[in-house]
Amino acid sequence: MKAFAILTAIGSDRVGIADDLTTSILEYKCNIEESRMTVLGGEFAVMLLLSGEDEDIEALFQESARIAKQMQLHISMKKTVAPKPNPRMRPYMIESVSLDTPGIVHSVTTLLRRHGINIEDLVTDTTAAPWTGAPMFSMRGRISIPPEISLVQLREELESLETEQNLDIKLNPVAPAVPEY
Repeated sequence: MKAFAILTAIGSDRVGIADDLTTSILEYKCNIEESRMTVLGGEFAVMLLLSGEDEDIEALFQESARIAKQMQLHISMKKTVAPKPNPRMRPYMIESVSLDTPGIVHSVTTLLRRHGINIEDLVTDTTAAPWTGAPMFSMRGRISIPPEISLVQLREELESLETEQNLDIKLNPVAPAVPEY
C-alpha cells in the first residue's frame, strides 16, 4: 500500500548535499512528490513529501538517524497522508514588496487567518534595493480562499494593511493554463 511521509533536514551547506540526501531516499525506493530546498544563512534546509510502499517508508524512517549522522544533518520524519486538494477553494497568489520592517509576515498571515484562508506555500526574501541599497522585503504565497469569503471585502482589508504598513500587496487568481493553438 502507498504511504506518505514528510522528511525535513537541516545542516551546514555544502556542494552535493541535495544529491547525497536524494540518493539515500532512492536507495529506499521512495519517491519525492514535492520538495522545498533552500540555503538560509549558511544552512541548507529541505522539506520533502515522500511516497513509497509502507515497508519502504518504514525502512527509511528506521534508518533516518543513521543517515543523519552520516551526512551531518538534523533529520526528522513524520508519516502523513496523500495530499487532498479542496475543489471548493479558490486558488490565489498574494505578493508584497516593501521596505523591510518587522511584522509584515505576521500582519498578512493574521489577516488571512481571520478569513479562514489557508496558506499553501509562502516564500519571503530580503535583498538590497538596486540604487539605494535599502533592505527590500518580498513575499509571495499561494493561498486558498473559501467560496464564502467576499473578495471585495478581502481586497479592502488588504488595501488598509497596505496603507498602515506602507506595503504594495497584489492579490491575483491562479488561472488554469490556456491551451495554445
